[in-house]
Amino acid sequence: MADPTDYPFVLSGDLPLTARAKPGREDVSGLCAWLQANPIWVQEHLTTHGALLLRGFDVQVAEDFEAIARSVDPELKNEYLGTSPRDGITDYVFSASELPDFYPIPQHCEMSFCADPPRRVFFSCLEAPAPDSGETPLCDFRAVWRDLDPDVRSRFVEGGIRIIRNYSGPGHGEHDDPLRLKRWDEMFLTTDRAEVEAQCAAQGFEVTWLEDDGLRLVSTQPVYRDHPVSGERVWHNHVTTFHLGTAAAEYARIAAFRPSERNRNLQKLAVALEASLREKSALEQSMHCTHLDGREIRDEDMDAVRDAVWRNLVVTPWKRGDVVAIDNHSVSHGRLPYEGPRQVAVCWA
Repeated sequence: MADPTDYPFVLSGDLPLTARAKPGREDVSGLCAWLQANPIWVQEHLTTHGALLLRGFDVQVAEDFEAIARSVDPELKNEYLGTSPRDGITDYVFSASELPDFYPIPQHCEMSFCADPPRRVFFSCLEAPAPDSGETPLCDFRAVWRDLDPDVRSRFVEGGIRIIRNYSGPGHGEHDDPLRLKRWDEMFLTTDRAEVEAQCAAQGFEVTWLEDDGLRLVSTQPVYRDHPVSGERVWHNHVTTFHLGTAAAEYARIAAFRPSERNRNLQKLAVALEASLREKSALEQSMHCTHLDGREIRDEDMDAVRDAVWRNLVVTPWKRGDVVAIDNHSVSHGRLPYEGPRQVAVCWA
């Protein structure tokens, strides 16, 4: 066990557990050496708290961030089957999202819809956003599972989740649907349909090629996973991200949390957009979730989940140089809207 007198930081908080650099111990190489020498301490605290925020260290560039992430988990990966557009910074570090700054990213565990989601997700703030904006909130999805009304929880467990995603193909430019995030060749990094089908088979995605060179993916997942270390039950799925009602629901909660004319107007726009999109069938939506048998999920059940998430949401302002390590088995992340400069990087293992 690590010697508390030798910590290069001072600990505080719970989610995230914050490790603030001690004066004179801000160098990244020293932090990396300590993390590598104390892997049991790191893993135990990540499992217990769900996230570790390293603050006050001399993180200047993406390579510093990557070095710290590798000191927590050396097996970084760069395959990304998520929907958010990202730009590469190094071979293993990416921009967290290139979605427009006004768009909220709801809480989710990274790639929870895949067969083998990442075990760790890391974020670093390379340029802090303006105050009261652009945070990357965290939520303990163990608490969400416990917090849900038992009847709501039972309906989700019994109904399961079917995820529908429709992607345009190579050669298509700007999307006419603002909820359509990227083309299938951008997600799979190939135009070879056989390779796409192989990747989808490995993840359990059902493939349908559409007449306009589009691709429809249908997949299923349970609503929970048990934590591989602690055995705790975790609300672990993408329903609040992929459901058609997501944007309007998120903006409503953001407008209440952070009232502004901009947020209220965005909420109204999202409500109108959702109403127009509901005229299409579930299979035609860019992204949507139903129960396994195709039944629509009750609106009140979706709101119960969103309310449980927001009750357990932790919003921590970014500071330049921050690095947060997240146990993706238990803790979700998202993004609040912002204006002006912001650079947050991500990697995963």
